[in-house]
Amino acid sequence: MTRKLVAVSERLLHQAEWVRTEATIGLDRSSQSARGQYFTPERAAELIAGLPRLTEAGSLCVLDPGAGSGMLAAAVVERACGGQRVEQVEVTAVELDSALLPALRRTAELCEEHGRRAGVRVRVKIVEGDVIALQTGLEMELGTFDLVIMNPPYKKLAATSWQRRALDAAGWDTGNLYAAFVALGVESLRPGGQLVAITPRSFANGPYFEQFRKRLLRHVSFDRIHTFESRSTVFADTGVLQENIVFAATRAGERGPVTITSSRGHTDGVSERTVAYCELVSRGDPHQFIRITTDRADDEAVRAIVSLPASLSDLGVKVSTGRVVDFRARPNLQDAPSPDSVPLVYPGNLCGGKVLWPRPIRKPQGFRILDASDRKALLLGGYYVLVKRFSAKEERRRIVAAVWDPSQHGERPVAFENHLNVFHADGSGLDRELAWGLCAWLNSSVVDRCFRTFSGHTQVNATDLRSMGYPEGKDLRLLGGCLNGLPPQGDLDDLVERMTLEPVTA
Repeated sequence: MTRKLVAVSERLLHQAEWVRTEATIGLDRSSQSARGQYFTPERAAELIAGLPRLTEAGSLCVLDPGAGSGMLAAAVVERACGGQRVEQVEVTAVELDSALLPALRRTAELCEEHGRRAGVRVRVKIVEGDVIALQTGLEMELGTFDLVIMNPPYKKLAATSWQRRALDAAGWDTGNLYAAFVALGVESLRPGGQLVAITPRSFANGPYFEQFRKRLLRHVSFDRIHTFESRSTVFADTGVLQENIVFAATRAGERGPVTITSSRGHTDGVSERTVAYCELVSRGDPHQFIRITTDRADDEAVRAIVSLPASLSDLGVKVSTGRVVDFRARPNLQDAPSPDSVPLVYPGNLCGGKVLWPRPIRKPQGFRILDASDRKALLLGGYYVLVKRFSAKEERRRIVAAVWDPSQHGERPVAFENHLNVFHADGSGLDRELAWGLCAWLNSSVVDRCFRTFSGHTQVNATDLRSMGYPEGKDLRLLGGCLNGLPPQGDLDDLVERMTLEPVTA
């Protein structure tokens, strides 16, 4: 280290932030990305450490399973020494990256020194190793804790990796490193202990995390959740664009009211509300989605959608992903349409509720049939409703829907690329009025608001779309009969509320 430490009279977190900044300057960014490391800045650490209960603890046994330079340990120690009724704090800080150990040791020294000045016994034990190996019995076990606090790495786990096998043996089905850390954090808690974590919001919904989510909810109850309106502010100095939440959950806790707070970023003002547990996780939801409503308008949108009478099955409609995976079908792709190809539609073709095809979007616009098996990639000519599976960060809405209209493009087979969700009638087109009504309804503000309560990330899964309530077919057709394209958003929302929903405050 090249600079002299600041005076010990300064806040512990200020000193720990200096250590973090110095430690990360020399790190290899490609190695950091490969490990899924995103370090916790000072204000975020303070926010995270503010969530757990500390006031009743005479002593506190803490685990940070991915400690980095020790920011979360410092934040917990500073809070515990700041007037809480805590006499002793024992922190076990686990870190795999040997390059970070000098910084972690320095932060540990600062924590123990801070405790001495505050009259609190603080001991920080540093363990170099992989927390998955440590907590699944492959190496020494760490024990159990009153508080597990973490900013876990974000990285997919290969299905054949030893980590996946170890987690499967422990009863946890997850393919992402952050969820693995959360799972092992739960296993590390004493009954009544708390888990506090900052993670992506993606585990709250969808099929990928469903088994993980159900097991998590069997073991813990949520106490507090904090959401960030901005994707880019929490880890701005690391370049990551994640939609994160911070949550506190108690092992074997009561399912009581949940406090939900929200801010634009970790440095901004906070709004707060309390919801019943059944509003967070509905007892009747087979997928156990976690719905995070941040204001009254969210509540009203959820109630409106949940109370709708129909499912997609009732409407005779199915939704599935587009059949063309372009990198697997390169010989079939044509940059421009030709007489021997069918239209190929990408998300970039969707604009203003309609499909603009062909369109110069640097994506192939034609799909050629080279042999009989290629026909499996096609759908028959007809009306289809398309929804982007991934929304760009600049788009105002999670659900972006459009109609493939054969009156514009001809009654010929069509191919849809895999980054689209396709609403169809068992492989055939929908009737015109239903297609336009369904598209209008999906593009409405009330649906977007409801969808955001359980899907804060940018992906729109077919399972998410199947899980929602829908208006009856007659109402959608009535709505669609008024349209041949989408009106301005305000007019569209008025139509949706008047024809299919109880009025909702936007």
